[in-house]
Amino acid sequence: MANILKTATSQIKRHLVRLDSLVVEGDPQPVVPILGTEGEILSAGCHSGKRIAVLTSGGDSQGMNAAVRAVVRMGLYVGCKVFFIKEGYKGMLDGNIVEATWQSVSGTIDMGGTAIGSARCMEFVERSGRLKGALNLVKHGITNLVVIGGDGSLTGANIFRQEWPDLLDTLHDKDKITLEELQCCNALSIVGLVGSIDNDFCGTDMTIGADSALHRIIEAVDAITTTAQSHQRTFVMELMGRHCGYLGLVTALASEADYLFIPEWPAQVNWPDKLCRRIQRSREKGQRLNIILVSEGATDVEGNRITAKQIEKVIVEKTGQDTRTTVLGHVQRGGKASAYDRILGTRMGAEAVLALLESSYEAPACVIGINGNQIVRLPLMECVRKTKAVQKAMDEKQFETAQKLRGKSFLNNLTAYIRLSKLDPPASSCSADGTICVKPQKLGVMCIGAPAGGMNAVIRAFSRLAMFQGYSVYAIYEGIEGIATSSEVQMLEWRKMYGWARDGGSYIGTRRTTATNFLPKIAALFKQIDLSGLLVIGGFEAYQSVQELTDARAQYPAFCIPMCVVPATISNNVPGTEFSLGADTALNEIAAQCDTLRQSAGGVRKRVFIVETMGGYCGYLATMSALAGGADAAYIYEEPFSIEDLQNDVEHLATKIREGTRSGLILRDELANSNYTTEFLHQLFTEEGKGTFTCRMNVLGHIQQGGYPSPFDRNMGTKLASRAVDWMLAAVSENKRPDGSVFTDHKKSAVVLGMRKRHTVLTPIADLRQETDYEHRISKEQWWMKLRPLLRIMARHTGTYKMDSISVPVSRVTSSADLAEHEKVLEEWDTESI
Repeated sequence: MANILKTATSQIKRHLVRLDSLVVEGDPQPVVPILGTEGEILSAGCHSGKRIAVLTSGGDSQGMNAAVRAVVRMGLYVGCKVFFIKEGYKGMLDGNIVEATWQSVSGTIDMGGTAIGSARCMEFVERSGRLKGALNLVKHGITNLVVIGGDGSLTGANIFRQEWPDLLDTLHDKDKITLEELQCCNALSIVGLVGSIDNDFCGTDMTIGADSALHRIIEAVDAITTTAQSHQRTFVMELMGRHCGYLGLVTALASEADYLFIPEWPAQVNWPDKLCRRIQRSREKGQRLNIILVSEGATDVEGNRITAKQIEKVIVEKTGQDTRTTVLGHVQRGGKASAYDRILGTRMGAEAVLALLESSYEAPACVIGINGNQIVRLPLMECVRKTKAVQKAMDEKQFETAQKLRGKSFLNNLTAYIRLSKLDPPASSCSADGTICVKPQKLGVMCIGAPAGGMNAVIRAFSRLAMFQGYSVYAIYEGIEGIATSSEVQMLEWRKMYGWARDGGSYIGTRRTTATNFLPKIAALFKQIDLSGLLVIGGFEAYQSVQELTDARAQYPAFCIPMCVVPATISNNVPGTEFSLGADTALNEIAAQCDTLRQSAGGVRKRVFIVETMGGYCGYLATMSALAGGADAAYIYEEPFSIEDLQNDVEHLATKIREGTRSGLILRDELANSNYTTEFLHQLFTEEGKGTFTCRMNVLGHIQQGGYPSPFDRNMGTKLASRAVDWMLAAVSENKRPDGSVFTDHKKSAVVLGMRKRHTVLTPIADLRQETDYEHRISKEQWWMKLRPLLRIMARHTGTYKMDSISVPVSRVTSSADLAEHEKVLEEWDTESI
């Protein structure tokens, strides 16, 4: 263990990272993150004798229970005693502190809210209150604290930590604690987790609860859309977000809202005229409904509040439209946690324990965040100061500065919304329907592979953004099979794509047929259309097809054009990306089904469910669904298992159920093992569990591909489409010949667009060949494999935990070109006809 700690310490020293020197106006000093020690081996019981407490404070959010569960179970795994501080800081002052057990967090991972309670506590603001809290912690021997809450709760925890030595001296002077207690508890370590549906904390891409809140909002918007369309109504929907417009902005992108009011992007003083003109023009063009979103903290540029009722009154008086207002309120905080929040809470909670136990009193308090798909540790108060700088900028009406401080992702989302939400493309770029464009080059879009949530969002965003810049877009219906059977090829029209982002599947059709046997027909079609660029949306078949087109360039010059693959498959098995469109939608569907199955066992108890997921040879769905569902095991192809492993899992489940666990859950990828099939597992667990538990088998099938896309997939699809357009138009421009045709056979002209670690990257397909296992249609390296030990630990298995985090800079705008582009779009919004 000494060697492990020595290695961890050396890694911290070796990986201290300082941010870029760029400081945006109003921004606090750059954050200096410290790399975590995730990736090192951690042994069970390695921190025996230490004590940890966890509390939730401030407003509740979905996913808090997943974080609390992870803190408890990781703490117990490393040998600590873990305590609940119930009802937040109030419970600390009242002495409402109880020891947690493995069983006390069982069945909580999917629950919304916080099972250990939360309360506002003004007494803790005073030193006398903190003195009470310190006394209660010392009496329980607690010197390590995980605080889950917003920036106010975390700031209070940091003040508590800084005052701790002085508080203990006071307690000792008053004979409240002994000298031995003073010496044993002489330092307090804290780690923060941000639980907030507003996603308003700088330093992390997502806060715990934000994704679940988006689910509640999108469900409401989708439901209201159907009734609004039936009656040709306008709906004004008020969302939470007193100081942050994240929920409103992402909802607007995902739901194709007609108009948006958020704090960081205040409306012009003449907003009533602009809004009503927009609504009237949309109705003249045949639109049957309008959705207006307003954050509760929205204002105009002069700081005047804009409320949902005020907007409704303006619309009714100026247009006569049948208009209704819906205030979602605390519905946004309620309901079950999404799959994303369950996994995020679990990963953050586990990392919080490790960060606590590795911390020293001299080091600043840290907060756990996520950048891309990587868990990171960041200095708490630097992030708090940056968060407060955003509000300061808005208070001073420096709204552009506030947008910049929110980060590049926020700016990109706002830019995309402004462009995509226009009724028509700019007259300077193309005709109102988008079919007659100023640029002679034509772009194509097609889907290859199985349906996946988010495909339509990509098609709509890519096509509209291309038209916005003067390029017409052809849809190749039914993919390669459509070309082989002379199916439709049509120019996409701006207005006809209205509502596409909300729907699953693909409106231009998709088939699994690859390009292998149809190269001459594909070349002939490309030549007939005079195609200058191609976007292919789909799974491994799409990846393989573009490789085949690239390999055939010498024989078919029509393939010498920029080609981009946007990975879209629930299997998440496309090389070149760590996330594929559709996978999040599928995870949520699987998690919901597993929740239902477990609930069904409530009456009979002592039942184990064997659930088969899709995914081919890729175990992503099975693994991540197991993490989200609190499963006991997940069997996948990438991690071979034997009959001995299965027998050990049977015995492990039997022990847990005898100790009081009500049910068990096992997930299996459909191609995990050709001999140990789902039927075999069902029979084995049924036979070996006799007298202890019963067993049922469920094959989820194609339900995993259906339904409305999740907010994550809709938003990610839009962002990937925006990046694809930027890359493709630049490639078309760079490779344009004097006659206007486009020719390029460089390897960088055929790419996969995906997320890797923190960044959205374009990787040449030629460079991905060595990373690809073609036989099993997966990448040779899978980032999520390092989460599998965490799955076992959360299920009370003993073994090795390999951590997966790093530390990275807080997201910020670092390019003047980025800012200039964003400012240009804002200017277009104000000057152009809406």
